[in-house]
Amino acid sequence: MSLRSGFLTELRSCLYLAIPLASAQLAQASTGFIDTIMMGVLGSQYLAAGGLGATTFTFLLLNSTAILSAVSPLVAEAYGQDDSVTVTQMTVQGLWIAGAITLPFSLIIWNAAPLLRVLGQEESTVLLATEYLQAIVWGLFPILVFTVLKNFVSALSKPRSVMVIMVAGVVLNAIANYTLIFGKFGFPAMGLPGVGWASTLSYWFMGVSLTLYVLLRSPFNHYPIWRSLFQIRPSLLRTILDVGFPVGLLATFETGLFSATTLLAGRIGASTLAAHHIALQTAAITFMVPFGISQATTVRVGQLMGQRNPGSARLAGYAGIAAGMAFMGTMAIVMMTLPQQIVGLYLNLGDPQNQEVIGVAIALLSVGAMFQLFDGIQVIAAGALRGLKDTRMPMLIGIVAYWGIGLTVGYLSAFRLGLGGVGLWLGLALGLFVAAIALTWRFNRLITPLAKKVIS
Repeated sequence: MSLRSGFLTELRSCLYLAIPLASAQLAQASTGFIDTIMMGVLGSQYLAAGGLGATTFTFLLLNSTAILSAVSPLVAEAYGQDDSVTVTQMTVQGLWIAGAITLPFSLIIWNAAPLLRVLGQEESTVLLATEYLQAIVWGLFPILVFTVLKNFVSALSKPRSVMVIMVAGVVLNAIANYTLIFGKFGFPAMGLPGVGWASTLSYWFMGVSLTLYVLLRSPFNHYPIWRSLFQIRPSLLRTILDVGFPVGLLATFETGLFSATTLLAGRIGASTLAAHHIALQTAAITFMVPFGISQATTVRVGQLMGQRNPGSARLAGYAGIAAGMAFMGTMAIVMMTLPQQIVGLYLNLGDPQNQEVIGVAIALLSVGAMFQLFDGIQVIAAGALRGLKDTRMPMLIGIVAYWGIGLTVGYLSAFRLGLGGVGLWLGLALGLFVAAIALTWRFNRLITPLAKKVIS
């Protein structure tokens, strides 16, 4: 097989997994998109508070799901080796870790108000954000269970059920948002807390639905996950944590960069915070596609390494990066040419009270267009490295790129050079650029000698 045909084969295999996974991630991001639109209807103050609360919850959720993402390459490698026992046990241990994470993270979310005050947020914004957080926290456990089972299903190259369930969850969230925020169909009008309760309801639906699907449908019910649920394997728990904990820290540094930027935007003012949330929500939606490609790349590289085929694993990694570059390059053009139309999805462009927020949001989207390509490359390269079970060096790269460079440059640009929110986003762009270069170099450095060794 020629290099070109091998690359195209892996690109097709990547897209076969990536399209449903990316669709599922887009569906999940649509929940935040719908929430943001609903917050905007309530007013810019609610948008700022809801954005602060959503960023806080998402920060902890992404850290949790990043740790649990270790289930995917470990199950994929075992599946590639036709080791059904390890597939089952890795999934079971992942569920135990999900349960262990839930309690401490729930306590942090419930009691976030003092921390938000210490970080300089306005009191009115903190009070509204707390109401939102104390509603959505009840959905943390089911969404973590869903994450483990999603990794299990995807590692077996059967991700379409995940897509269907997540799309249904988005529809349910939209209906629940409308019902609970505005008090329809006999329910009381809850305002911003209604957004949190709608998300909780959607998360429970998704968790229960995928649990029943795995329990009842072939080939998943051939793996005795539920009969093995109380079989704790300390060695496998350590294996998941050895791989997953650095991934969780990498997610902490990456999402922490965005969360810290959100907090700094709040210190500039409510208008900058609202504009930041609009731009960040838009970037989060486009990011979901390369994130789905990253998950597919992790699975494909892990399966091929389990089959002792590093040459194809190398092509799989590059195919994933190429697919992400093509998509994010297109999104960069869209964000650069249609910023006003994008902002108009969130706010009434004709309302005089929104003009300051609109102006800042358009400026931030212009900077966001700059880092689309870098954001896609870095997340897919990290996914390819997870397929190789290499997670410690990417963690160190994240520390340097996201915080040492990105946050530092963003802070200096915003507060020392007086660039405000635009300065914060220039820091984001630089941090993601450095991460993209370093993570791609790391993947090439690890996989190329393995591929050449097999060929020789």
